[in-house]
Amino acid sequence: MTTSIEAPTAAAVPRDSGTLRDLYTRMRLIRAFEEKIDALRTSGQLQGSAHLYVGQEAVATGVCARLNVDDYVASTHRGHGHAIAKGVDVGRMMAELFGRATGTNKGKGGSMHIADTSVGMLGATGIVGAGTPIALGAALSARTRKSHQVAVAFFGDGAMGQGPVYECLNMATIWKLPMIFVCENNGYAESTSAEYALSTRDLARRAAAFEMPACVVDGQDVFAVYTAAGDAVERARRGEGPTFLECKTYRYYGHFLGDDPLRYRTREEEAHYRSRDCLLRFERLMSEQSLLSDTDLESVRSEVNSQIERAVEFAQNSPMPDLAELTTEVFA
Repeated sequence: MTTSIEAPTAAAVPRDSGTLRDLYTRMRLIRAFEEKIDALRTSGQLQGSAHLYVGQEAVATGVCARLNVDDYVASTHRGHGHAIAKGVDVGRMMAELFGRATGTNKGKGGSMHIADTSVGMLGATGIVGAGTPIALGAALSARTRKSHQVAVAFFGDGAMGQGPVYECLNMATIWKLPMIFVCENNGYAESTSAEYALSTRDLARRAAAFEMPACVVDGQDVFAVYTAAGDAVERARRGEGPTFLECKTYRYYGHFLGDDPLRYRTREEEAHYRSRDCLLRFERLMSEQSLLSDTDLESVRSEVNSQIERAVEFAQNSPMPDLAELTTEVFA
């Protein structure tokens, strides 16, 4: 049965400062990385396009904060946030976007193919919904090896029109795989309103056809995501099978960095969602409940900004791939 998770109560908010600081750091690092990418591209220092995750930070953070280093994540074309939340080094990510040999994929993958299996990041993919069967395979491997690992598939509302997603929902259920399906419903897929294109307001209801536990989560509230993901991860580790989480969220930028004039949505709508920004809500709650001080929050922001500047310096000072590397690690 599909259920809804309301805004978290005080009891749902972690009380230890270490966890709170970790959640804030992950969200801030994602936001700073993405905004730096936009600035570098605007200034001409960085070439190519990217699909920015700004606005959706609470989803990747809330889910990945519940995972162990050896748990798995399969991502999407909008994958920088997932990679950072899972622990991929931002210096190597930045180098990858600059096409440098020190990048996560040796400069060969670019924005949509960042991967680092040392922290369980199985990779991003530009094919809509294609990360889902990859995560399914990882979950099957974990169950076969009895390793108690969990696999997460991130995908957008647009992927709910892809057949492989439903095949994976079915197989994960009948095999009781330790898998979590995370649908980041930002309302527009690429540029078509979900209200126009989809037959149901809550996509989590579609998981009911597979008798899979599912819930709708406020994806702009990191504590709501953290709570729901915690329940799903515990269920998976107990061998009780998969869970479907639909996180209602919003991307602040266009579908991609480039010629996206955003004519398919209104300024009023954008202002509404920005007023519910995950970072602002986090900071407000920290102040209201005296959980983290302004000094604590500022120290995180300062360290994150320094980390991003070091990442850019590392990328710009890294060598380009050798020409001899052009045909290595290429498979047909």
